[in-house]
Amino acid sequence: MGGKIRHSSVVGMVWRRGWAVALLLGAGAITVSCGDDNNKTNANDPTLIAQGKDTFRSNTFGDEAFWTDTLQMHTVISTAVSPMTALSVGLKVDADKLPPNILSMVDLTSPATTVALLKLGAVVGIQGQVVSDASGDKLMRVGITCALCHSTVDDSVMPGIGHRVDGAPNRDLDPGAIIALSPAVTADQATVYKSWGKGRYDPRYNVDGMNGPVLIPPAYGLKDSAHATYTGDGDIRYWNNYVAVTQMGGQGTFVDARIGVNKTLPAGKEDLVKPQLDALRAYQFSLGVPGNVPVVENTEVTGNADHGRTVFDQRCSSCHQGDGRTEDKLHAPAETGMDPGYANRSASKMYRTTPLRGLAQHPPYFHDGSAATLPAVVDHYDHVLGLGMSAGDKADLVAYLKSI
Repeated sequence: MGGKIRHSSVVGMVWRRGWAVALLLGAGAITVSCGDDNNKTNANDPTLIAQGKDTFRSNTFGDEAFWTDTLQMHTVISTAVSPMTALSVGLKVDADKLPPNILSMVDLTSPATTVALLKLGAVVGIQGQVVSDASGDKLMRVGITCALCHSTVDDSVMPGIGHRVDGAPNRDLDPGAIIALSPAVTADQATVYKSWGKGRYDPRYNVDGMNGPVLIPPAYGLKDSAHATYTGDGDIRYWNNYVAVTQMGGQGTFVDARIGVNKTLPAGKEDLVKPQLDALRAYQFSLGVPGNVPVVENTEVTGNADHGRTVFDQRCSSCHQGDGRTEDKLHAPAETGMDPGYANRSASKMYRTTPLRGLAQHPPYFHDGSAATLPAVVDHYDHVLGLGMSAGDKADLVAYLKSI
């Protein structure tokens, strides 16, 4: 579903309140430069990485005010979200937080079990405040963390339940379907949210009122990438700040006049986001391609990966450079044959060169998922860039891409 729905988004209405007409870069606001990530001197600090890991997994930045007070998700979960329902919309359960054999003793069709899982801290990316009284456990407040979209599990217990894998995109997650459960959204709003589908989210919908979801990207393999996101609007600290404040609903400041965002805090109200950005970056920079996520790109490998590396070096490495297989330069959509719709909503109006890592773990490809397989990616660029590759070179290149 496309078209402008500027005033129909609950998220949008909440975050537009208090934005000034004149978008001035106020004191304490994050600037739009990418210079912050040029200084990575503390990125390998074990203490900072440990702090960032806790932030990534557990810190809501105070977004309970949005998910509880506005969306009323604590009530939805308590009354209508059983573990089986949660798993069906892509939520994950961290098996390491569960007592031995507990799953065989509980009712996985009861919302009360979901509340119990939240009390254990076992639902990946969701933090719940649970209190107990004579009538049992009650979920009082709920918030989300970075891990909701950017962690998964290895399914070692059952689908959706296993050991946590941070940094991997949760392509089973249906964020729109989850938001649509809220009693605070209208039927029309729910229709938009439900249109996104699994593994997709629109991080600009509540800013510009347009509907065009993109794939949830990996949060690993970013240390050697100048651009954290598809359109390269800023570095990883910029994007973490943007998401924490404007998407998660965290208590913080984010200002970028290029996209019309001026979210500030009242005088004296603590910014809960900015102090965490260095540690969060350090943890994300520490994340490499996970070894316990299965290959889900099912193209049969018929080519030779070793020769595919040679093809890559000859045909692809002018853009996909270095260890990160990316570059500083951004590209106009027409240069690479991409749909310009999402780029046009961004600050840069361009797309980055995607850092290539763990490709076989997270199809489909491109920002909009328009290439279902790696052969489709190769065919796209062979056509758009006029590379003139032979069928053998294509097969070898696919074999190499699937190996990295």
